[in-house]
Amino acid sequence: MNGRLCKGLVAVVMTIGAPSAFANVITDWDEKAVLAVAPMANLGGTNPYMAQRTMAMVHAAMFDAVNSIERRYRPYLVQLPAEATTSKEAAAAAAAAKVLAIINGKIAGEMQALLASYLASIADGVAKSDGIKLGAAVAVKILDARMDDGSDAPDAYRPRTTPGEYVPTAITISSMWPNMKPFAIANPSQFRPGPPVSLGSKEWETDYNELKDFGGLTSAKRTAQQTETARFWLVGPPAAYHPFVRQLATAEQMSVVESARFMALMAIGINDAIIAVLDAKYHYNFWRPITAIRNGDIDGNSATDREATWQPIANTPMHPEYPCSHCIQSGAVAGVIKAVLTTEDIPEIAITSPTAPGVTHRWSNMKTYTEEVANARIWAGFHYRFSTRVGTDMGYQIGEYVVKNVMQPAAAASR
Repeated sequence: MNGRLCKGLVAVVMTIGAPSAFANVITDWDEKAVLAVAPMANLGGTNPYMAQRTMAMVHAAMFDAVNSIERRYRPYLVQLPAEATTSKEAAAAAAAAKVLAIINGKIAGEMQALLASYLASIADGVAKSDGIKLGAAVAVKILDARMDDGSDAPDAYRPRTTPGEYVPTAITISSMWPNMKPFAIANPSQFRPGPPVSLGSKEWETDYNELKDFGGLTSAKRTAQQTETARFWLVGPPAAYHPFVRQLATAEQMSVVESARFMALMAIGINDAIIAVLDAKYHYNFWRPITAIRNGDIDGNSATDREATWQPIANTPMHPEYPCSHCIQSGAVAGVIKAVLTTEDIPEIAITSPTAPGVTHRWSNMKTYTEEVANARIWAGFHYRFSTRVGTDMGYQIGEYVVKNVMQPAAAASR
């Protein structure tokens, strides 16, 4: 395990030693988990989508563990026997630590130490020991269910080319995920949208030129504030969304089981949104702006001029353009929040970003939040406006679907 991650985990332990008034085991371990999966999510890491898959398993395990004790909702996967006096804190912490340790054996020792440190504040006894056993058992069930979900199948993406013609040779991201088993939606193509706009259309002309003018690395039209927003949202999942959701759960003063459900719905919703957007991306295989703008003279539209040296703010993500992935993820967050809280208005949430040091953004409404994400991806030079609209709408639909179809409230059952 690298030194930076070790120091980071120690810092999290120190921070959580004096939690805010309404923080709880779920938000505590969400923070720890986001840091633990950071090496695979960061630029140069394995894959940010695999990091989000891990977060979905962490939260599913924590929810099923605490819900086995309180039993207010239908389980995500499993409901094991547990006394009402069992420690929910011990169960959730053990579940999260177990998932993280098994997913990445290189940090198993660190997870064990982190868990021991966290559990030290819980009084020893049957409630604690039973909680630890329950959490570990639930984690194993969740991991077993996801063992062959297709997330790490061989990458068989076939670049479209002609014999002898060079194409860029970078490896695509998660081209196998259109065949991955979702956590909640029925299948990867359930929310597949219609095709992208026609290259001969007025909408293509408008969106192409907006992006060419405002999304280029050296754009003279993009404002300093727009550039800041574009860079702020260069961060990917799970770090892009989990701190936001964690703050909201705390601001809403959710109980342990309510937090567990809320954050599990969110983690699963984001993961399934990624599966859905990759299904659409690889189905339509639509060209990215850097390709389109450098080939603007061959799209059959006289209003889209070619710019030979155009490039975006940062390296374009290595998968097809349509629809916008950040947009579907933020839309899923907004869809879950609207369905759970029955409103898009929220307590003000303030978030920083590792890709825009020293900058803080604030929101008190989810529509404003998703609009910022959509604009950021245009101003970064990654997505056309029609793609952001489609992505955000898909995300809302998926978020609402997840809330209505998993972890539903259940009538109290006798033990």
